[in-house]
Amino acid sequence: MEKTALRWPDDQRMALMVTVMFEVWSEGKAPPYSPMTTSLKPGTPDLLAISWSQYGGKTGIWRLMKILHETEIKATICLNTKGAELFPEAVKALHGRGHEIAGHSYTQDLILPYLAPDEEKEVIQKCARIIEHTVGTRPVGWFSPVAAPTLHTAEFLAEAGFLWHGDYNDTDLPYLVETAKGKLVAIAHSDFTDNRTLRSSPRDFYNVYKDTFDYLYKNESPSLINLTVHAHFGGRPLMSAMLHELLRYMKGFSGVWFARHDEVARWLLDACR
Repeated sequence: MEKTALRWPDDQRMALMVTVMFEVWSEGKAPPYSPMTTSLKPGTPDLLAISWSQYGGKTGIWRLMKILHETEIKATICLNTKGAELFPEAVKALHGRGHEIAGHSYTQDLILPYLAPDEEKEVIQKCARIIEHTVGTRPVGWFSPVAAPTLHTAEFLAEAGFLWHGDYNDTDLPYLVETAKGKLVAIAHSDFTDNRTLRSSPRDFYNVYKDTFDYLYKNESPSLINLTVHAHFGGRPLMSAMLHELLRYMKGFSGVWFARHDEVARWLLDACR
């Protein structure tokens, strides 16, 4: 659908999607990045980095839930589904509060392009099964670790009944992708997530999103912002303070549709019928 033809519900000016990356790593693994400036020798277990990555499920996700509740916003949670096995209470609480639970591979270090097609298909189906078992409903959205799909990902997702796929960055607004197994809605990933500020000021995160919001609100309609944080970093007080301030600011404007990814996808699918 062309940008000029797209309209948000009630002709609102902007869709604002809050995305929470709820990520976990394989046993003994850690993120390839952290606030620490000194790396250990290759092959050395980095216990601090592992501990840092576990903050999301133990602490950060609960703070983010509180912020979303206070600002009355429903978010999309991109979940490494091993997190549902490690932190089922948190995942059930997210679902119970109306947040969308989307697939994000089994662990963050299970990267799709490193798999054979049949292995990738099984990972997608496994993630759908785990989410359904945990919260009672199958996921309809998918975002790949490190935003890295394969040539097969979209078709596998459509075949499994997914509605949206988040591994796109070629335009601002969502659009339809045709596969041999059906249609998907392509949704662009964020250009500036919270971990961009690991070694700078969290205020940079606030300034980037506020300036982007102000510009689009004034100059472009319809527009869309995908405001993205990670539970293991954005859920820490230094980043959560910025997120909370941003959401309060944005909620002060009329004509903004605070939507989950699945709501945006269903709106577009209905509009294109």
